[in-house]
Amino acid sequence: MIAAVSHLARLGRAGWVFAREGVLALIDTARLPIVARTAVRLARLVERPASAVAANRLAAALTRLGPTYVKLGQFLATRPDVVGPVLARDLETLQDKMAPFAQEAAVRTIEAALGRPLDDLFASFGPPVAAASIAQVHRATVTGASPQHSVAVKVLRPGIERRFKSDLDSFTFAARHAEMISAEARRLRLVEVVDTLRRTVALEMDLRFEAAALSEMAQNTSNDPDFRVPAVDWDRTARDVLTLEWIDAIPLSDRARLEAKGLDLKRLACAVIQTFLRHALRDGFFHADMHPGNLFVDDAGNLVAVDFGIMGRLGPKERRFLAEILYGFITRNYYRTAEVHFEAGYVPPRHSIASFAQAIRAIGEPIHNRTAQDISMAKLFMLLFEITGLFDMRTRPELLLLQKTMVVVEGVARSLDPQLDMWTVAEPVVREWMERHLGPAGRLEHAAEGAMEVGRFLSDVPELLVRGATLVERLDAMTENGLVLDPATVADIGRAEARRGRLSALALWVIAALLACICYMLLR
Repeated sequence: MIAAVSHLARLGRAGWVFAREGVLALIDTARLPIVARTAVRLARLVERPASAVAANRLAAALTRLGPTYVKLGQFLATRPDVVGPVLARDLETLQDKMAPFAQEAAVRTIEAALGRPLDDLFASFGPPVAAASIAQVHRATVTGASPQHSVAVKVLRPGIERRFKSDLDSFTFAARHAEMISAEARRLRLVEVVDTLRRTVALEMDLRFEAAALSEMAQNTSNDPDFRVPAVDWDRTARDVLTLEWIDAIPLSDRARLEAKGLDLKRLACAVIQTFLRHALRDGFFHADMHPGNLFVDDAGNLVAVDFGIMGRLGPKERRFLAEILYGFITRNYYRTAEVHFEAGYVPPRHSIASFAQAIRAIGEPIHNRTAQDISMAKLFMLLFEITGLFDMRTRPELLLLQKTMVVVEGVARSLDPQLDMWTVAEPVVREWMERHLGPAGRLEHAAEGAMEVGRFLSDVPELLVRGATLVERLDAMTENGLVLDPATVADIGRAEARRGRLSALALWVIAALLACICYMLLR
């Protein structure tokens, strides 16, 4: 009871902020029941939005409500199936920027996490240079075997786990009650949405996972042109602290400095797209928050990515799906594009491949008739997901995250080169993957892997046969003189059967009484 009151109080405050910021004006009241419609109209009487732009109101309300709500907004931006494509696009503008916390609190967190005084860890430790919902970043210097060098120290916000837990518990409370009363809420699986957010945040709040993501990305991209990631200082990294190489580079958002440096912006735009596709297709592991604030260009002209708190993963099936979809649109092979959806099991087999190919052609052909600057790969995927919904394709969260990231990456590339031809840039990476995995060499490799699996199975056959024979012997021994049960077990079974018999009799009497009442009402 106390927990319910606490949840209602927190949710009530959120409702007040949404009403005050004018968020309720975004709701289509015509589709609401009359009671809900009246409640929304009354709540709108307190509207005092800080922004006249409707698209900014939700972002303003979420920012005002604090870190958990900012994360919720960012998460829902990847789920247009839940909030709708228009609202998802609005949420993409939500910036994860918060006021910094005290320097003294950061020092206490670092010393507790690493078990050493700050002076033993860093030669200097500066004020925060950036602050977000979960952590903030300081610039520091270290000395040791190598010359003194600068590092970025990311420190978790004090008490942030407790704050997130309380808010997420309230979200779960609201989602459960929504699913109890709304079929639409059950269809959208709101409880599952909150649980996914909870798992995502839990990973982000252990900075060792981000360090591991950086390490994995560094290993994957060690031979890649035009891209690198900061090195992790593992000796100064723990659950609440992450220490990285400091990046002296130009933010990709600073076009004027990039031009003054004499960098080729068209080459950088091409590198942004090809880097993202290479990571998604080749590695199945991609940076899922590649906005301009997380991308830099170093003196050598290489892209450098930071902030690896949100990552995306694609399995072999999803990677093949992505490659064949892109290649099918590039070559205008719409029937093959349709087949891929069926082979992946994304579209139920009761539908017609030919009809699905026709629907795909309807979105593919207009794109090929447009100029290079009008072709949007991200928009293509958005339209594709809308059409697949008509053919009962279930939501694929990993593909939605991919599509959301593609929107951001494409926007970054377009800001550098508005005339960028997406298909021409994507084609070499996609073709390389196709030749590597679906060409003769790839088929031979898959055949070899299959042969190894068969070999492993055959090597296990003797042990399986021995286990089977032993099991048969035990069953024979058990049944030779009949199964023997412990007297206490027999007594328990008897009591359970008697109880079941009483419950069955009671149920029959209740059903008989209900039927009698119904008959009486009908015969009156």
